[in-house]
Amino acid sequence: MLPLEMRSRILKATSIACIIFAASAALAGKDFVKPVASPAKTYAAHDDHPNEKVSMGADPYDTREKAKIFTINFEEHGYLPIFFIITNDGDQPISIANMEITLITGSRDKLTPAGSDDLFRRLSNPQANTHPIPIPIPQKKAKGGVSEKEREEIEAAQFAARAVEPHTTQSGFLFFDVGDISTPLAGARLYVTGVDDAKGNELMYFEIPLVK
Repeated sequence: MLPLEMRSRILKATSIACIIFAASAALAGKDFVKPVASPAKTYAAHDDHPNEKVSMGADPYDTREKAKIFTINFEEHGYLPIFFIITNDGDQPISIANMEITLITGSRDKLTPAGSDDLFRRLSNPQANTHPIPIPIPQKKAKGGVSEKEREEIEAAQFAARAVEPHTTQSGFLFFDVGDISTPLAGARLYVTGVDDAKGNELMYFEIPLVK
């Protein structure tokens, strides 16, 4: 029979191993679930166009507590996720196929949302430069380094709507590369253009101050 002290050490080591295994299993089994969006004008950061019956809201996921919904640590990779919401309270659909969104920081940096390939490259190679390139240059998609689960999470999280039907809300995340900016939300705002009504007329631009 093993001495009491040795049995105690073995039991303690086994308990620690079980805890580590359980934590790893829980993390591996965690799945991303996109937040259920409320009407855009109910968010602290929003811009409401009553005459056009369209509103837009934004909710930065800039704290560790809020970022827990992701399995990917976007902050670690230099990205700021912003939950973006559009609500159409009108009786006609609106088109957002040509919508352009710009994050304008307090220091007047102008950032556009990262695409899936940008995110894949950064996750595969943390040192990669994924700032938008002004001239279209063919680039290889990231290979390796990004799991299928991470790819699925990114695709599920991103804002991807092309239209907003009457009396409905569309939502999703925008990811901005803020790795070189110390306080990206201080004095920042989202500037949105390219939203068209059912007749093809562009609505007035939206400007959403990001309350920090």
